Amino acid sequence: MIYNNVQKEIAHKIEKEPQVSNWKDWKWQIKHSIKSLEKFEYLTDIKFDKEERKNLEKTFEKFPLSITPYYLSVIDKKNYKNDPVFKQAFGGIEELTTLESEHADPLSEDKDSPVEGITHRYPDRVLFHVSNICSMYCRHCTRKRKVGDIDFVPSKDQLSAGIEYIKNTPQVRDVLLSGGDPLMLPDDKLDWLLSEISQIPHVELIRIGTRMPVVLPYRITDNLISILKKYHPLWINTHFNHPNEITASAKESLAKLADGGFPLGNQSVLLADVNDCPRIMKSLLHKLVQNRVRPYYLYQCDLSEGLSHFRTPIGKGIEIMESLIGHTSGFARPTYVIDAPGGGGKIPVMPNYIISWSTNKVVLRNYEGVITTYKEPDSYEPKMCDRDCGNCDLDLNLSEIDESESIGIEKLLSDSCDTISLVPEDNERLQRRDENE
Repeated sequence: MIYNNVQKEIAHKIEKEPQVSNWKDWKWQIKHSIKSLEKFEYLTDIKFDKEERKNLEKTFEKFPLSITPYYLSVIDKKNYKNDPVFKQAFGGIEELTTLESEHADPLSEDKDSPVEGITHRYPDRVLFHVSNICSMYCRHCTRKRKVGDIDFVPSKDQLSAGIEYIKNTPQVRDVLLSGGDPLMLPDDKLDWLLSEISQIPHVELIRIGTRMPVVLPYRITDNLISILKKYHPLWINTHFNHPNEITASAKESLAKLADGGFPLGNQSVLLADVNDCPRIMKSLLHKLVQNRVRPYYLYQCDLSEGLSHFRTPIGKGIEIMESLIGHTSGFARPTYVIDAPGGGGKIPVMPNYIISWSTNKVVLRNYEGVITTYKEPDSYEPKMCDRDCGNCDLDLNLSEIDESESIGIEKLLSDSCDTISLVPEDNERLQRRDENE
């Protein structure tokens, strides 16, 4: 891994006689994380005036500061106020502005938590919060109510409650380890956790959401890889927001993970004045796929407290997707989503390519503006589906047949249910009907 002049300078300020091995030791990096304004100024030679210092101190009282020396070394000190790494890592007084539309828990993760540490929102998968600690506190974090404010790593007994819930919930086939950052757990504890979950018969795969390749790539050690390889199929999603974050060290960590056989995905957040530019986003996506990372989601910035300065209009995200669809490889494009406030889950928001349609023809447009038609079949005979999969005459040959009930829009489309509409519980019209009966 590269040990450049900027890193040497920072290392020398931290230790009089630093060793290259220390800089690349992830535990050393955590030990020397920058958690005060004074240390930040000392290591970077960036000086803030009296008013700026006063505002920053107010901000860090509510939302603490923590930056790894490595991620600090990526900041362009000569142009720090416009630097995308600085903006994600450092923060400012604008974080103390809370709008009425913002909430501590905008996605209602706590309300969808049947036991401590588990968020069960979708039918077949759960999110398992295994740590509140991150190697760096991202200023745009959607879980500011937990991360940074309360440094906490659950004990094995506390994690066991989540494991027991997964064991007792057979519809869960996919477990996402999140936090904080799961890779902040010591190797032995992570090994134990993965072992416990992987032994649950109905769990088909485990995912890890981590920002370590971005902010602390030295965490991706050979020993970590050897532990993770025991638990295939294991998927890893990381969180690069800007092409400047894909450094030589980041590339090396991604190569280790890819060579270990882990499918890699990336989840970016659309951030004002950081990556809200079609050219920046395309550059990021191209660098990701060059390093065997497939773009997964582009998130609209959540309605968490203190993030209004990061939030863009949804139209900006649509504009970016218009610049990608047809203009770069399909596997290099993420899905643009809004994580619905109140716990509604991820809602894809994409440009509309269907202009109109009739009973047998669809009118579409492509990325160039070319308008075309698609002829639908005149004689299609739909098969009635009563969701009795065991007696279906289609050649499914499924060893495990899913006969679960349909919900939501799927329910309206299903032949197995005579429901014709989905109506909110507090619908006034239906309330009047009940009153008149």
